[in-house]
Amino acid sequence: MLDIYYKSIRDDFFKKIDEFKPGSWIHVQNASADELSHLESILGLDYEHLKDSLDKYEIPRIEIADKNILVFTRHPSEEELGLYTVTLTIILTESYVVTICPQKSHVVDNILKNNLKLATTQKSKLLFNILLKITQDYTNNIKRVRYAVLEQEKEIVNIDSDAIILLTKNEEILNQFLTSLVPMRNLLESILSGRFVKLYEKDYDLLQDLSIAIKQSEDYCQVNVRSIRSLRDSYQIIFTNDVNKTIKRLTAITIIFTIPTIIASVYGMNVELPFEKDPLAFVIIINIVIVLSLLSVIVFIKKKWL
Repeated sequence: MLDIYYKSIRDDFFKKIDEFKPGSWIHVQNASADELSHLESILGLDYEHLKDSLDKYEIPRIEIADKNILVFTRHPSEEELGLYTVTLTIILTESYVVTICPQKSHVVDNILKNNLKLATTQKSKLLFNILLKITQDYTNNIKRVRYAVLEQEKEIVNIDSDAIILLTKNEEILNQFLTSLVPMRNLLESILSGRFVKLYEKDYDLLQDLSIAIKQSEDYCQVNVRSIRSLRDSYQIIFTNDVNKTIKRLTAITIIFTIPTIIASVYGMNVELPFEKDPLAFVIIINIVIVLSLLSVIVFIKKKWL
């Protein structure tokens, strides 16, 4: 779906318009090949560059194509199963700002709904604000994962297969975030060099904030990955300890039940045996079995095998 928005410095909200007006913001969500072909004919962009915006594995990067600046980014998304991030392409042309997402982009929707002090004609400022919102979205999602891990740490004694699955999923989410945050930091450094986007004096403060935010998100993500790995190692130690306890308990029970089995097997032999002519032989043998079994139980309890 292709929508066109316009907002001047004097306007309070983004206005949805029907025509391609210079200085407007063109947003394509749930983008299709037909819509990209339509953009190609209107904006004069190369379709080979546009189709990269539909690549769900595209990594964040920036490049220049025919005086147009193409910024490929990724932001967190629950719709992209297995990746947990989705591609968002930002294109700065001479007359327009274009954003393309193969899915519905909640980052763009939030910018459009909020009353931000920026205009669609301020292309570089709009770009930086989108990048800032993406970084903030990463931070919020990393915090959400962190809270889930902290809850698991509280229940570390009562772990089960579901807890392991959730922990593995959270680790994969953070790893996917890292694979996007690191290239985004490199992307920002390229922008700071001034080779791609014309920077104004007021832009540097926003870029500095953006640079700090990306670095903090990256560090926070790495800290949480290490925390999850530490928790996973703790799970492994607990599982190993539980297995050892179970093996000891089964071994003790086997030995205890082996005692009466051996005695019964011996007295089942057709040879002369003690107490065979005693009328109380059965009672005596049963008492011996009980005493030996109780002694075995006491020994194993002292050794903490039971």
